[in-house]
Amino acid sequence: MRKGRRDRRSRAAVATATAALLVLLGGLAGCGAGNGADGGGPSAGPRPTPRPTPLWDRSPASVAAVGDSITRGFDACEVLADCPEVSWATGTDATVRSVALRLLGKAGVAARTWNHAKSGARIAELPEQMARAAADRPQLVTVMVGANDACRDDVSHMTSVVDFRRYFETAVKKLREELPTSQLYVSSVPDLKRLWSQGRGNPLGKQIWELGLCRSMLGSPDAMDAAAVARREAVRDRVVAYNGVLKDVCGKDARCRYDGGAVFEYRFTGAQLSPWDWFHPSRNGQERLAEIAYRNITAEEPPA
Repeated sequence: MRKGRRDRRSRAAVATATAALLVLLGGLAGCGAGNGADGGGPSAGPRPTPRPTPLWDRSPASVAAVGDSITRGFDACEVLADCPEVSWATGTDATVRSVALRLLGKAGVAARTWNHAKSGARIAELPEQMARAAADRPQLVTVMVGANDACRDDVSHMTSVVDFRRYFETAVKKLREELPTSQLYVSSVPDLKRLWSQGRGNPLGKQIWELGLCRSMLGSPDAMDAAAVARREAVRDRVVAYNGVLKDVCGKDARCRYDGGAVFEYRFTGAQLSPWDWFHPSRNGQERLAEIAYRNITAEEPPA
């Protein structure tokens, strides 16, 4: 009997020790699971939050352009004629290397770009242009407009800032109604006074100006009396106001980028102006515009 009791006690002790060991091992296993790769268990740290998809796509796959004669390449290839192949936005010219060519390559430009700009267009025509652009369903729409609103026969005929805002807001709304996720890149209006300053030293350019080109700024190009100075300053002030509207309206749209005034501030030289009218961008000038736009479109952050 004593021997049996000793055997039973020995087996009970072994069982108790085994159970204790299993509990200990289970606890250790639980700690390991809590800090494992799956992040489970009460002691796990917070799981990393996935980064949201950025609203601005730096490599859109299709481009449409709206605006005026600058985007049509007017006077860049021959006198008084459009030359859309050198357009800063959608052109095919290998020297200019348009925004579309840089983004899409040669094959992409041929298949996935549209230029709805029109020489002489003012802001009032932008909503219609934008509607046509939206029908193409591009991933990116470029805008350059406003020079013709300041370039009038007389400063009293310039588009008011209130109307400029109304038409631009309408154009953006039309795009958003049709394409809520497409991107909008907005160029500032060039400094027309700086273009006058550069071009007025060229006799041929001034002869073209006398045909009626942007009289509010370019009329009587050599006059420096008080009235002429005030007239040019009024045009420049209106362009500054237009750019303020473009910046403000674009800033309210999460998928819109304004160029930060880069085109307005760019110091065009004679090499960047048309050899025929010394006012519109030449091929070289179109290339500079393409560089500015491409840099801003592909930047991680929008211009300040």
